[in-house]
Amino acid sequence: MAVIEELIRTESDGTISFGNYALPTKTKKADFEHDGDLYKIKTFHEITKLERNGLFVYESVPGTVVHNLNVTDSRVAFSVEGKEDAMITLELEPESEYKVVINSTDAGSMKTNLGGKLPISVELGEGMLVHIQVERI
Repeated sequence: MAVIEELIRTESDGTISFGNYALPTKTKKADFEHDGDLYKIKTFHEITKLERNGLFVYESVPGTVVHNLNVTDSRVAFSVEGKEDAMITLELEPESEYKVVINSTDAGSMKTNLGGKLPISVELGEGMLVHIQVERI
């Protein structure tokens, strides 16, 4: 797959894709409308961060590209790619337990903290696409 040149876009299946880890300097795009929500993206080689209606949704260090992000009340699913291993943080329900699946392999269950943050470490490399699914238990 490839970086998202327009930084964020709506896909034909109704999901969104965002991020560009190839950018040398931080680039932002705000007020991207999708399903009645406004999104803001900040991305470059060091970090990719997505906000929805001013609230944190996704962050990766270093920067990544996210394909087909689909968020429901109980599930988050997406594919991610990057140049190197990344630490991904998702904003979910506070103090809730989630099952994490990476490339169809059960990575176990994790509990969010008081702020609802869920960290996921992902092994990435150039040209490698990793599928992640996080579901509330």
